[in-house]
Amino acid sequence: MLTSLRIRNLALVEDLSWPLGPGYTAITGETGAGKSIILGALKLLIGERADKSLIRSGADACTVEAAFSIENLLKWNSALAELGVEPCEDDQLLLKRSFTAGGANRQFINGSPTTLAVLKVLGEDLVDLHGPHDHQSLFSTARQLAILDQFAGNDLETYRGLYERVAGLRGEYEALSTSEAAVAQEIDLLQFQKNEIESADLDPAEAAETEARYAAISNSRRLIELGAAIRNALTETDDAASARHTDAQRLFRDLERLDPSASEMAVRHTALVAELDDIAVELDSYLAKLDLDPDQIATLEDRVNLLQTLRRKYGRTIEEVIAHGENVAARLAKITGRDAELNRLELELKKAEAALQDAGAKLTKSRQKAIAPLSAAVTTQLRDLGFRQSKFEITLVPSAAARATGFETIEFQFAPNPGEPIQPLRAIASSGEISRVMLAIKTALASQDEVALLVFDEVDANIGGEIAHAVGEKMASLGQQHQVLTITHLPQVAARAGEHFVVSKEVRDGRTHSTLTRLEADTRLTEIARMLGGQSKSALEHAATLLLVN
Repeated sequence: MLTSLRIRNLALVEDLSWPLGPGYTAITGETGAGKSIILGALKLLIGERADKSLIRSGADACTVEAAFSIENLLKWNSALAELGVEPCEDDQLLLKRSFTAGGANRQFINGSPTTLAVLKVLGEDLVDLHGPHDHQSLFSTARQLAILDQFAGNDLETYRGLYERVAGLRGEYEALSTSEAAVAQEIDLLQFQKNEIESADLDPAEAAETEARYAAISNSRRLIELGAAIRNALTETDDAASARHTDAQRLFRDLERLDPSASEMAVRHTALVAELDDIAVELDSYLAKLDLDPDQIATLEDRVNLLQTLRRKYGRTIEEVIAHGENVAARLAKITGRDAELNRLELELKKAEAALQDAGAKLTKSRQKAIAPLSAAVTTQLRDLGFRQSKFEITLVPSAAARATGFETIEFQFAPNPGEPIQPLRAIASSGEISRVMLAIKTALASQDEVALLVFDEVDANIGGEIAHAVGEKMASLGQQHQVLTITHLPQVAARAGEHFVVSKEVRDGRTHSTLTRLEADTRLTEIARMLGGQSKSALEHAATLLLVN
């Protein structure tokens, strides 16, 4: 249920905050006062295209916000999670839409930025708009089928699970049952890749070590030259560091005999000499490793080239190459044993298709059983709304193949007058007829329809008298199970509302403003009288009579 709507800088509305309650609410006002702005705001919130020309003159941006009270919180939060949106808190769903004169368009759900597509998906379950040229959910055959299933009490979860299983098995079977030539080519390719990877006897640690050794050996000549020069400087020449330090040790001993306080420096020097000896030993070991013969270098080079080739063909890392090899082996095993696998898949597919056929037949039977009572209920409502000799029919058309929704499509069909051909509901051209048909269907399906907020515009087009009273009664009836907003010019329709708001224009500081005012007893009587034609005594008495019925 919509609990609040705030509009800022949309057309003639500068800043409007509108708290709403449950049941049936009527919105009235003079032509041009701005009633359509309410509809425009709701359209923006359910993902309709934003028109920057609607931004109030002098403003940089327009913002529309709404709060919806959510009953099935678990269901909604699950749906929001799938869409990547923050969950509802305190049983409230918050929507916000803003757009600027520069073209920037932003939308939020529960404070999280989201896309227009996500807003539109949620909007279809929140608001059902009925008016000329508006999207109407009941025109969708998918929605019509869902309505019939709701009326029949059908749960499609089991059927859809079977449908998805059949589709999955069929995909596996078709992928495996390709032509013999294609299979032979794939086997050759997979066998080559498998042999190439397996023969390399890959190990990530060994590969890393090999490439590190090769990198070092690639510069081995220069490394050997540098190492030999260091060794000469340390130990080999007459003026090497080791010889100089030997002389220094002898001199330190003479120094200690003359001055015992120099012993600490002598000890430190002795440790330095030992460290230099260790370095010389490690350097000899290092040079020995570098001193490889040409055959060893060639072997390392071949190994590194192989590793690089495998990475270039099968993965960025040795781990990825190994994983690719495992996948290739699994695919090869599956293909080489394809006859047995095809037999298994064929058996599973037949079982799943039989189960799907059975579930689909039960679904079809349930739908067929529900068509007559649903058609009768809608026809009764249509007659109350002035279509005395109209026809409303529901047709199920068998599908050539199973669909995600069953083995048939649906069409709601309608003929408003005798002698006219019955035609799909979506083909109706008259906005007045569309609105009344929608009202009839909504009334007949009030307990099954899950969309909480119904909005009707021009539901009173081209009607009056007793039909107008009937429309008001239908609205009041719908308001017992849904939240209903109706923009109307008919006093009979407005008088049946539980809440009544009037839209009016006023000029302040040279600017025109649209305002929305909740009517109380006296002001409501005046507004109903205005809709009847004026403020005469007879108009006021007639208005009082209409309100008394309510």
